[in-house]
Amino acid sequence: MKLALDAMGGDNAPQINIDGAKLVLSRLKRLDALFMVGDETILRKACDAAGIGSDSRLQIVHAPDVVSMEESGLTAVRQKKNSSMSLAVDLVKNGDCDAVISAGNTGAAVAASTIKLRLLEGVERAGIVSPMPSVHGYVLVSDTGANPDAKPSHLVGYAVMSAMMARYIYDRPMPNVAVMSNGTEDCKGSEFSKEAHHLLQSLDEQHLLPFNYTGNCEGHDLFETELDVALTDGFTGNILLKSVEATAKAFSHWLKAGIKKSPMAMLGALAMRHVFRDIATSMSADSVGGCPLMGVNGVSIIAHGSANATAIFNACRMADGMLRHSVNDRIVESLAKINPSLHANG
Repeated sequence: MKLALDAMGGDNAPQINIDGAKLVLSRLKRLDALFMVGDETILRKACDAAGIGSDSRLQIVHAPDVVSMEESGLTAVRQKKNSSMSLAVDLVKNGDCDAVISAGNTGAAVAASTIKLRLLEGVERAGIVSPMPSVHGYVLVSDTGANPDAKPSHLVGYAVMSAMMARYIYDRPMPNVAVMSNGTEDCKGSEFSKEAHHLLQSLDEQHLLPFNYTGNCEGHDLFETELDVALTDGFTGNILLKSVEATAKAFSHWLKAGIKKSPMAMLGALAMRHVFRDIATSMSADSVGGCPLMGVNGVSIIAHGSANATAIFNACRMADGMLRHSVNDRIVESLAKINPSLHANG
């Protein structure tokens, strides 16, 4: 397995990518080569300082440009063809690498991966799948930002792609999949969500879906029920994702502030420090590492901008799982059975 890492991507790049690469080289057993893409002078010096510069599996690809977090994703891809992000995706496009990982500008990562890698056969639109912690493990939400103006038929594709990820990466043999709405009744929701529900219900009645379609779900279902996949458009999904992240940070702040007000509370917190540590780990985006951009003809993992070394390692581990289980092939196979009926209905 050969991985391309956008070494200049992320709020704290390149150091977090250097530290992440060190973990990848020491822990990822199937790794044959790790291509670090970025400023060669900076990367060689940093890799030598980290003690990985002499590793035969490490290769540095020089990229003179960097896409900043503030830039328009599509514009950056068009104007900065020699950016670390673009050249990292090119390595997958040209067959030199099997997957690309970046903690850089999400819009640029989506644009570069979609434009350069193209879409898998049968996929209408690519979507970002974000694993979110729940009381039953993880629920996969798609789309969380790649496609703000989705059509109902796009959610069928998101359902298949996310279900394949749930099955092969999270070991859910028959994932429970639902459309996000403001009520579980069939009559609830926007025209968009109701049409998406109608399409999935029709395909379910024809026994064409490779998952258990449960109908509509509400926001609380993501965290309280045995739901594996929640479907929505990229606009709503992105707001949901960022709201949940902010809520988790706010709760942590409130909890720490409350504990500091009381000596007894501080003593209790000390006794429960292992519990708090486990909860923090399960809620941390770093434990997931990255979100796959599903639907592109390759593996593209988008890590959080504030990712640390652990997140970079886990993003690479996610790529390894996607490749090992041939998730993209499973997606193409499933959509080949569904699309004739879906297009007939449309």
